[in-house]
Amino acid sequence: MPHLHRSTRFTSKLLVAASLLVSSTIAIAPAQADSLKNATIGGTAASDYLLYDSNATNTFLNPNASLQTILGGDAANPTGNVELAASSEKAGFDFTKNTILNGTIGGRAISISSLTSSDWSNSYKGTTFGQYWFNSALSANGFSSMVGTSNGTTLFNIFKNNGGFERFSDPNISYVSQDAGNMINIGLAGHYNASSLLTKSIDQYVATTTLSNTQKLMMAGLKTQLSGKVIQASEIVKTTYEGKTDYGFSFTATKSGLVEKSDGVSHTGNYVISLQGIEPMKKKVPEPSIVLGLITLGGLATRKLRRR
Repeated sequence: MPHLHRSTRFTSKLLVAASLLVSSTIAIAPAQADSLKNATIGGTAASDYLLYDSNATNTFLNPNASLQTILGGDAANPTGNVELAASSEKAGFDFTKNTILNGTIGGRAISISSLTSSDWSNSYKGTTFGQYWFNSALSANGFSSMVGTSNGTTLFNIFKNNGGFERFSDPNISYVSQDAGNMINIGLAGHYNASSLLTKSIDQYVATTTLSNTQKLMMAGLKTQLSGKVIQASEIVKTTYEGKTDYGFSFTATKSGLVEKSDGVSHTGNYVISLQGIEPMKKKVPEPSIVLGLITLGGLATRKLRRR
């Protein structure tokens, strides 16, 4: 009887192990969020990026930071970020080149790119992307009455010709994740109040153009309108996922709890760009023959012990 008792326990353990192995062969998409894997930087300007590390209060430049680590945050804790096309606002910037964050999410390739001048002039939803984005920015921030007016056209041309496109083409990516509903969320670190990013174009225009008193008053009025309230606008990303390329941007920010240490204004807002993802690829599982082998082994062992 003691031998039979040990065989029963031995067989039970084998059967439990086998059943666990069987259950592991059923490939199920993970319920928890998946993060970006195999992150690398590429593009036609592959070296034009900056790594920002973070602590509980600040973001700060750290060229030795791990790209994978700084992209490991989420909306509640966005941590550090990588800035693509980091030289976009410097003299001599080549606006024909891009910087791309490449990686995989849910086992599928994704690329997130800075914008080039041709992106802004591309046909998009009945107009150019630049005009579409600018009108959307005005409307989302309470200035829809300016869209299509002479003031709106003047402001757009000033923005376009005085560094506005470049200013919104260098996204700071803080995280990339896929949630249980397969939505891919891209976190962008930006200005919680981005009004200064719009009024910089007016300042540059006024400083470099000979204007009449009437024109100066008009510019002052436009600047007052834009700087008189909180304006939210993220920088823009160009995404390619599963053969589809599109632009991503947001006009709604939450406070990140961080601020860039050197300038005291950047990275205060967390913007989220979302695109519908596909169920993560299933993981490789053991061959069924292995499971059947374990079960057979358990049966043979039981018979031998019973004979004893």
